[in-house]
Amino acid sequence: MSNYTATVQWQRNPEEEFAKGRYSRAHQWLFDGGTIVPASASPDNVPPGTADEAGVDPEEGLIAAISSCHMLFFVDYARRAGFTVDSYADEALGVMEQRPDGKIAVTNVTLRPKIEWSGDKTPATDDIARLHHRAHDDCFIANSVNCTVTVEH
Repeated sequence: MSNYTATVQWQRNPEEEFAKGRYSRAHQWLFDGGTIVPASASPDNVPPGTADEAGVDPEEGLIAAISSCHMLFFVDYARRAGFTVDSYADEALGVMEQRPDGKIAVTNVTLRPKIEWSGDKTPATDDIARLHHRAHDDCFIANSVNCTVTVEH
């Protein structure tokens, strides 16, 4: 159907102690529209001083992608149902832990959207639950991961 690209760039600093693992994990994500995102390993996963805490780490990127995809579907489905969404903010949480097979993975993502509505037609609690369920079922990213994704609403 579609292809998507991202370019990841990293460059070794010859002054760092690469062989000893003392090198910067800072890198960049480059996207086709020209956006460049500073990225890095999570400071939780590498030796102290080698992560760029200002950079987005892959774990955060995964959580953001799941949340963003869900939000895009939710807002459009709300629009189609005749509801007006004024704002949508999600402080999504991802949990990384050891699975039973011994591998470390993001095992659970919890979406916690706060939505503001306006207009003459506002959704009831059941309407919101249906919109979230439909958005979750159709979210390309949620359908691509094997962790549990839940929505608190």
